[in-house]
Amino acid sequence: MFGRKRRTLARAESIVGQQTRIVGDISFVGRLHIDGTVDGNVRALGEDNAVLTVSDSATINGEVRVPFIILNGTVVGDVYAREQVELAPKARVEGDVHYALIEMAMGAEVNGKLLRIVDPDRVPLTLNDRSVETAQ
Repeated sequence: MFGRKRRTLARAESIVGQQTRIVGDISFVGRLHIDGTVDGNVRALGEDNAVLTVSDSATINGEVRVPFIILNGTVVGDVYAREQVELAPKARVEGDVHYALIEMAMGAEVNGKLLRIVDPDRVPLTLNDRSVETAQ
């Protein structure tokens, strides 16, 4: 949409299956697709083009820090996307969404704040640094 190159699941390096539940944090490079449940934080490791896709059957109970996220499932926690957030029709976020660019389909739900990131280069992917500069 909006003339930007679409990021797809076609080359996911890692997949969390629908019947899988992970208890603990996940750090990844490249592309990660989640169909199951993650009870922990999810973050991309130092890649500007890392993509997280979360299907409509998936749930993440924790904070998400990635450059790109395509969300059609549920995140219970804050989402930080240095580049782009795509909220599909079944997306649910119980927390704040920090974004540089956002695309939100009808039906998507955010129960928290939408906060535009002023300087994407200053948003850390580490989970310990919570200092995010946002527009007021």
